[in-house]
Amino acid sequence: MKNLNIILLILALIGGLTACDDKLEVTDPNNQTTAGFGDSESELEEAIIACYNRIRLEGTFARVGYTLDAVRGDEVWNSSQQWYLEYDNFNSPGTIEIGDQWIWRDNYHVVNRTNFVLSNVEEVNMSEDSYNKIKGQALFLRALAYYHLATYYQTVPLITDYASYSDINAMYASNNTQDEVFDQIEIDLTEAMQILPSRDAGGEWAQGRATSGAAAGYLARALMFRHKYSEAYTILKDIIAGQKYGKYKLTDDYGDNFREDTENNSESLFEVQFMNYGTGGTEQEWTPVNISPNATQGHAVESNYASQELGSWGDLAGSPWLYNLFKKENSTDGRLDPRLYWTLVTYEDEYNDYTDEETAAYPGGDPRSNKVYQRDIAATPLSNSSQGGISIAKFTNARTNLYNAIDVGLKCGINLRLMRYSDVLLRAAECENEINGPTQIAIDYINEVRQRVALPDLELADFPTADHLFEQIANVERPKEFGCENGRGIDLLRWGFFYDNDRFNQMVEHAYYKVDGTASTEELTAETADASSFQYYYKGHEYFPIYQNTLDANKNLIGNSANKNEDNGPAFIQKYGAPRPVVDLE
Repeated sequence: MKNLNIILLILALIGGLTACDDKLEVTDPNNQTTAGFGDSESELEEAIIACYNRIRLEGTFARVGYTLDAVRGDEVWNSSQQWYLEYDNFNSPGTIEIGDQWIWRDNYHVVNRTNFVLSNVEEVNMSEDSYNKIKGQALFLRALAYYHLATYYQTVPLITDYASYSDINAMYASNNTQDEVFDQIEIDLTEAMQILPSRDAGGEWAQGRATSGAAAGYLARALMFRHKYSEAYTILKDIIAGQKYGKYKLTDDYGDNFREDTENNSESLFEVQFMNYGTGGTEQEWTPVNISPNATQGHAVESNYASQELGSWGDLAGSPWLYNLFKKENSTDGRLDPRLYWTLVTYEDEYNDYTDEETAAYPGGDPRSNKVYQRDIAATPLSNSSQGGISIAKFTNARTNLYNAIDVGLKCGINLRLMRYSDVLLRAAECENEINGPTQIAIDYINEVRQRVALPDLELADFPTADHLFEQIANVERPKEFGCENGRGIDLLRWGFFYDNDRFNQMVEHAYYKVDGTASTEELTAETADASSFQYYYKGHEYFPIYQNTLDANKNLIGNSANKNEDNGPAFIQKYGAPRPVVDLE
């Protein structure tokens, strides 16, 4: 019996020791980390969706990351004379979060998440097709973020290795030159366009996602920013050919690029996806720290662009110069250029005479009744109730009659089309002109865009020099096609318009405005205007300063040209030559 008790005690001790070694491992669902995530194809698919989520933040494209490039252009001005004013005036002191920090912060969230995907994708066993789609999307989105970081802030840290986030020293990265950042953008987009499927081949999967065509289009943009016209032209011609990257074409109706029910259409190379009005969440996700499952999934661009009389913030307005540019040339059927209708909310007597008869300028038999938010108007509504100005129609519901008042915030569901096929055509014309001078090929590219809105064809004989055709592209065709969209500010940078006195004075004239409480549409001069955004310009502030708190926190960072009020003109001219001279097209 004694021996039996000893044996039982030993067995009990052995069992107890064994149980102590077999510990229960439980992951706290409220404190998960990336350490155990990303080692399967399904988890990387989830991570890619998380990357797309970050381009819908306020600092990327849900508000300021989109609108602040528009206000940097010469066809938009700050009608609130408050929000965004320092960026419209090109003189931010570097201590304002809304532009100096939010765009930086949110784009680096995109960089962080895409770096996570790229650091794991090589280690996961999956099909070649899945690998290409996951890696290609991550490369595109990282390049998209860096494209905007480099064109907003000039010299930014280039971080491409997710492992560097684990090293406190590597996290406090120093500035890279703008060229170094663009080198990486070109590397990322080149690989992305080679491994991503085209929109056609991708089918349903490609709806709303980055495709080879999106990567190719953005690579052409990046190359043109550095005046690599021959390389960009080769890519643009391949897009136009419709073989490598899928078939793109202009929509019959220009307005189809600014409505909810015509999203991801034949003209769209890439757009940011937002939920249709009334179908998003209930909690507004202004910042990256909001991870609520009920976060709103709309944008607030409408809240900046639309009329304050109808409930918006009334922050931005279209310039009288842009309005009068539209009025200088009618469509062949005698009607106004329909792009005016979809760009600026102005009252025009002609609209009241339009019937539901289908014409070249207004296809589909749409009457285009001049209504705003289901209210008949007899005058142009004010952008801002105090200062006045012409409100902007693009990416708002001013011309869709979806609802009768603006619910401000992240509520608008119209997808922001970041690159359209019309941009491919006009960029191809620009490249052809830069390489070969004015040719019929360049004219044909431009005319394809003009024919969509039934404007008369341009004639080659009217453009004796490359300078003449460039003037037409830069200050007629592009502002009328893309006015008040994201991109004009970047165009002014790449053309070097800040570094030539005549070009700078031209921008001053384009940006004249009045703060007299009216929606002024008269052609303004130095004598009749109250001000111009560009008259307040400080040297170097064509870029936004790096936020001072960011510089204080990271001693490895130095300020850019805006922080230093440093003239970028000599370096630009040394690298690319003098900007093209102003040419009178009259």
